[in-house]
Amino acid sequence: MTAVNDRLDVAANIVAIPAKAPAWQRGYARRLVVLDALGVLLAVGLAQWLRFGGLTGEVTTSPYLDYPVVSAALVVVWTLALTINHSRSPRVIGSGVEEYRRVWLGTLAVFGGVAIFSMLFKLEIARGYLMIALPAGIAILVLIRWLARQVVVQARRKHGRCITRVLVVGSASAVRDLTSSLARDPRSAYEVVGACIPGPAPRTQIDVPGVGAIPTFGDESNVVGAVTATSSNAVAVTATERLDGRGIRDLSWELEKLDIDLLVAPGVVDIAGPRLQMRPVAGLPLIHVEKPQYHGAKRFQKRLFDIMFSSSVLLVGLPVLGIVALAVKLTSRGPVFYKQERIGLDGQPFQMIKFRTMVDGADKLVGNLAALNESDGGVLFKIRQDPRVTSVGRILRKYSIDELPQFINVLKRDMSVVGPRPPLASEVKTYDDYARRRLLVRPGITGLWQISGRSDLTWEDSVRLDLFYVENWSMISDLLIAIKTVKAILSHTGAY
Repeated sequence: MTAVNDRLDVAANIVAIPAKAPAWQRGYARRLVVLDALGVLLAVGLAQWLRFGGLTGEVTTSPYLDYPVVSAALVVVWTLALTINHSRSPRVIGSGVEEYRRVWLGTLAVFGGVAIFSMLFKLEIARGYLMIALPAGIAILVLIRWLARQVVVQARRKHGRCITRVLVVGSASAVRDLTSSLARDPRSAYEVVGACIPGPAPRTQIDVPGVGAIPTFGDESNVVGAVTATSSNAVAVTATERLDGRGIRDLSWELEKLDIDLLVAPGVVDIAGPRLQMRPVAGLPLIHVEKPQYHGAKRFQKRLFDIMFSSSVLLVGLPVLGIVALAVKLTSRGPVFYKQERIGLDGQPFQMIKFRTMVDGADKLVGNLAALNESDGGVLFKIRQDPRVTSVGRILRKYSIDELPQFINVLKRDMSVVGPRPPLASEVKTYDDYARRRLLVRPGITGLWQISGRSDLTWEDSVRLDLFYVENWSMISDLLIAIKTVKAILSHTGAY
């Protein structure tokens, strides 16, 4: 996720007051209805074909069942379940993990219902039929949703379509923060096109670093006029002392007449959607921020995932490990593996294992190359064309093959498959209380830093992404990060 996320979900901190969705979202949701129906039909048809050898004819396993009829009923119920579970709601489609989660829950509800119905009425539906339809359906539906997102992302990047134009109401600093957060994710559906700044100080624009100038249109009393001038689809109210609860309510009534969304950004940064719960108390919509979860069942699930994933990679990749070890040994002097002290969970040191990609004794040469350090912030040490890297090492680094032995660290409980970047002891000495929270979970072989630029990231961005993961990690986000890591490795982004 995202995000994970934010990167897994950059709009997670925006709470929407329901209104009619923009035209592109409504059209996108309608097309998903057709695509979902086709996906479900394909999965059920595949299950019947593989289990019974045909789509029509006599394929009964019980005197009470006719499987063409069963398949037709399953397609209808499955498609309806996706609708009932709001898997195509404009609030979740196009970004974040919530859309996939609803597809998953809707599918499980259907097959759970089929199992209960079959047991109660002793229908004896073929288990092989269901065991094919369930995983095939989930895989096809998730693939369809992912492909649909790619079409939308390309439309945003190349043609500027499928964008929700947003007018921001709030202080200048809040406008900058929200604009920067939305611009940070190129997949975001929101684009800030103007602002209304409460207060008497006149200004014509707000300069946002890395984005540009955002034009302003007076104060909060001119929101309706600003919406018309900017052709906005939504208004986002950020932290401001001059617009109270009653003012927001009055504004919502005005925007309702214009069919414009009203979004409220509560100013809670780097908190993912699952940790935000809307709870009405005494007629007030309070946002409850759940505490980060580092223990209990979630930690057990993460450890189980680490063991299964690492064991599978090491077993399947054993021939590759042997070939790489031989290549490293034959092309340069020194050991095959490189061990380096890193800092893990709760600040405990451990020896991280990698294939050696540099000349033997490369650590002793750091002082001579300090002037070539390209890392922003001065904490990390990175050189794009590092002269210490061997010819084989460059290939291993390009495809992250040198990191395969770290799965041994995962089995030893030193690391996790997904987590913050494992820091050096010298880096940890420079940490403030803010950065030290990275040590609350085990460091990972991959993480948000890996899928968001790797070595191209600045120190500040690396810390921010790691802390976002620490504060919001979940098994769904771990799975998405693991999948996106494959894409990052194949694109070679930030690998040097």
